Amino acid sequence: MLIDTHAHLNFNAYKADADEVIRRSLEQRRRGKKKIYFLRPLDNQVWMINVGTNYETSKRAVEIARGHEKGVYAVVGLHPIHLETGLVKIKNDVEEIEVKAREEEFDYEKYKGLAKSEKVVAIGEIGLDYYYKPKTKRKLELFKEKQRTVLGQQLNLAKESNLPVIFHCRMAHQDLIDFLKENPEIRPEKAVAHGFVGNLEELQKYLDFGYYIGINGIIFKNIEGIDFGENIKRTPLDKILIETDCPYLTPPPMEGRNEPLYVKYIAEKIARIKNISFDEVAEITTKNAKKLFKIRASI
Repeated sequence: MLIDTHAHLNFNAYKADADEVIRRSLEQRRRGKKKIYFLRPLDNQVWMINVGTNYETSKRAVEIARGHEKGVYAVVGLHPIHLETGLVKIKNDVEEIEVKAREEEFDYEKYKGLAKSEKVVAIGEIGLDYYYKPKTKRKLELFKEKQRTVLGQQLNLAKESNLPVIFHCRMAHQDLIDFLKENPEIRPEKAVAHGFVGNLEELQKYLDFGYYIGINGIIFKNIEGIDFGENIKRTPLDKILIETDCPYLTPPPMEGRNEPLYVKYIAEKIARIKNISFDEVAEITTKNAKKLFKIRASI
C-alpha cells in the first residue's frame, strides 16, 4: 500500500470524475492476466489525503472523505495565496494554468467546525508564499504581515484541535523557520514541509523541528540552486512522506493531469536515489503517514 499524502481531488479538475479516480486508486490489484500493473502486491492500493486551500475546497475534501469508509481523508485550511485577490499562474508539464485566487478572511469557527470531522487528519495547507508579492516596500510589508497573522491563527486552530500541520512554503523558508522559532507556544510538534523545495540548510532546520519532508513530482525538475537528489539522500527514510500534489506536477513517464495512482513514481525515484528497494520505501513512507496523521484502518 502507498499513501498519497497531498492530493487535490477536491479541485474542479476532478469535478466530472473524482469518484472514478478514487476507485482506481482504492481497488485491489493482483498478479494475473492483466499486462499492466501500477503497483506490486505489497502496495495494492493507494490511499489519499485531499488537502483544502480555502473554505470551499476544505469543505469539499471533507465531503469526499465522508463518502468513503476508509482510504480517503481530508485536511482543512486557508492557503496563503487566498489572502489576496488576483490571478495565480501554476505551471505543470502540459501548460501554464491561471487560477483565480479569491481573497478570503480566515473564519476560525467555520474551519474549527470542519476540523471536528473524524475524517480530518490535519490543518493545511497553510504557511507563507512570496511568489506573487507586491512590488512596493510598504505593500510588501503588509502582505507578509497578513500571511504571518493568518498562519498564527491557523496554528492556534491546529493546537486546539490536536491536529498536525501541513506547511506550504514558497520562497519564504527562512521567514517560516524564524516565525516558528519566535512563536514556540503555537509551533506544532508534528508537521510536514509539503513539496519541499529548498537547500540543505533549510532542510536540516525542518528536520531539527522533528518535521517530515513531503516529496512530490517537483523532484523530476531542474531548479537552479536546488539539489533534489542530495535532499533526498540527507532525509532519513523515516522522515519522508510521498505525495502527488495532483492535479499538478505529473511525474514522468505519465502526462496530462496527475492523480494519486502516480505516487508510485515518486516512491520509485526515492528508492533509486537511496539505493534501496521500492518495497522498503512503500512500507516506511506508509508507516510514516499513518503515524503523523493518526490514520486507522477503520476510518
